[in-house]
Amino acid sequence: MTEDDAKAWIAERFDVEAVERLTAFIGMVVAETPHQNLIAPSTIESIWARHAVDSLQLVGMAGASPSDWIDIGTGGGFPGLAVALVAPVRMVLIEPRRRRADFLSLCIARLGIGDRVTVEARKIESVVGTAQIISARAVASLRNLLHAAAHCSTKDTRWLLPRGRLDEDELAALHEHWRFMFHVEQSVTSPESSIVVLDKVNAK
Repeated sequence: MTEDDAKAWIAERFDVEAVERLTAFIGMVVAETPHQNLIAPSTIESIWARHAVDSLQLVGMAGASPSDWIDIGTGGGFPGLAVALVAPVRMVLIEPRRRRADFLSLCIARLGIGDRVTVEARKIESVVGTAQIISARAVASLRNLLHAAAHCSTKDTRWLLPRGRLDEDELAALHEHWRFMFHVEQSVTSPESSIVVLDKVNAK
């Protein structure tokens, strides 16, 4: 997917104001990356495809109008803050690294979405509250992620987990300790990337 393809993909799915907010945010990420490693510098030239579309494809997998969303390990804002800029969800961004959390808070203030988007500068293990959607972009192994964040889910929570290349053995190993339903979505940005979608997650 080229950068022009990525921008067209976004423009077809979201309104003009959402695209304008996203454009402003991407400008902030590009400006800040030389000062702290928000994204790999090698991906700046492909930021719309590698980061924006890669994040926003989760919106279509979230189901009908979710209201509460937790994004674990948001880093430079992907996918959680990007999603919050185009979808009217209450978003909690989990980012334990203070400088990145401060950057995210600055973006939220400048983009005028502080009424529904917050940052928790702590690990997910100490976060209180649940959400309809939990996302995490290649943060940890699936087993460790569920162990750390299960207290933030309910039986109705959907987990959206971009994983790069799918490790089927890792997914199979989850069945030792967890009950769940799942399917795998192909990423629109890379034929080698996938998103694991988990529903009805419950410890055995």
